[in-house]
Amino acid sequence: MATNKYDVVVIGAGPGGYVAAIRAAQLGFNTAVVEREFLGGVCLNVGCIPSKAMISAGHFLHRIQHDADPMGIEVGAPKVNMSKLKNWKQSVCDKMSGGVGQLLKGNKVTILNGEARFKTVNELVVRGKDGEQTVQADHFVIATGSRPIEIPGFTPDENDVVTSTGALDFEEVPKHLVTIGGGYIGIEISSYLRKLGAEVTVLEAGKGLLVGAADPDCVKVVERKLKKSGVTVHTEAFAQSWKKQGKDIVVTAKVAGKEQTFKCDKVLLTVGRKPNSDEMNLSGVGIKIDERGFIKTNAQRKTNIPNIYAIGDICGQPMLAHKASHEGVLVAEVIAGQNRVYDARTVPAVIFTDPEIASAGWTEAECKANGYHDLKVGKFPFGANGRAVALRETDGFVKMIADAKTHRVLGVHIVGPEASNLISEAALAIEMGACVEDIALTIHPHPTLGETMMEAAEATLGHAIHTINKPISRPQANA
Repeated sequence: MATNKYDVVVIGAGPGGYVAAIRAAQLGFNTAVVEREFLGGVCLNVGCIPSKAMISAGHFLHRIQHDADPMGIEVGAPKVNMSKLKNWKQSVCDKMSGGVGQLLKGNKVTILNGEARFKTVNELVVRGKDGEQTVQADHFVIATGSRPIEIPGFTPDENDVVTSTGALDFEEVPKHLVTIGGGYIGIEISSYLRKLGAEVTVLEAGKGLLVGAADPDCVKVVERKLKKSGVTVHTEAFAQSWKKQGKDIVVTAKVAGKEQTFKCDKVLLTVGRKPNSDEMNLSGVGIKIDERGFIKTNAQRKTNIPNIYAIGDICGQPMLAHKASHEGVLVAEVIAGQNRVYDARTVPAVIFTDPEIASAGWTEAECKANGYHDLKVGKFPFGANGRAVALRETDGFVKMIADAKTHRVLGVHIVGPEASNLISEAALAIEMGACVEDIALTIHPHPTLGETMMEAAEATLGHAIHTINKPISRPQANA
């Protein structure tokens, strides 16, 4: 068995792993990355990127159907060619994954194709299609991500019962989809398939959609839009079983305590994800894992084994690609001796529903839980923004939350067009400890959606120009 020695070996080439490997190589380390499936990981191949490609296609179709005619653009009835759409989606994934490969090679990172298993704290066995090899390293970075959670009676086969992977690779649009789980993955996929023409029923065990994933005021806007689009939502609904009945699938669920059945041709299971910590013999070499399956790490993402680090989904919430990438840079620089720790004030989150939701910082409830009880809260609606009106996308608002005493921005929550792009300004403001005035007094270009951020800051201060403000006490003029 061949043995290779490296300074740094990263296990997993997803958005955390490949970034860690590239940064380590930039810092002068002889670096290798082990990947068992595809460069870019779940995100670039069967997650973030393909889902956003399909969501974009659904949004584009919806705009043709609903916005072209009012604008005076006459088109015939559009038709979805699923084969072409799949090929286009795959071309996007291939381009991104291929780009990762070029970056790794360009930075002289060795790519080891295969499945890794720890033999000792300094040694891996990598099993690939060409056999096994032993890999030794001074430092290891575990970045093997997560996988979908299963529930009893609904083991995915990616044909009748699918995860997000199967739902992004349908040969044809389902006639009727039953989605189990009303979290962000389930609602994103349900929304895009509804736009492509599927009937959709969502079964959510909780009392509402996107609970804990977004500001409740933002969720209400998305819930209204889902209902308007024809998506049926059942809350307090617990899926029990499914069976084939001819060409149909029949799902049995308890809804508010009463048994109901739902006919469909596909079932989408999206009840969350769990870390891949039961692999690689982690416990066998003494790596500590908590009761939820996450690898325990400190602020430098070190495990209890001094030369082994963990980043991304496998070391805890939030399970987001951009958080993993941030950690990837961090651990490479820690290995290089830099005094870095994970100290982000906020990790922005985006949900690609219709309209989009994006958040940075705390909700009002979280502010109060963290000791901020005296708050200033302002909202600015997209319906009062000229660019949004011209785009015919006026649902939603920007909501800003600040400490009433210091005016420091504590949270920004956006539901509306391009929320995913607008939230970065809010993340920067929170990270740098900005006050509401810093945003309000920054001149924003007109006419843009970005003006809503400035106007929301002004609304928080009580003097937005393009919306009616709540009455405030006026200062007395000097006699």
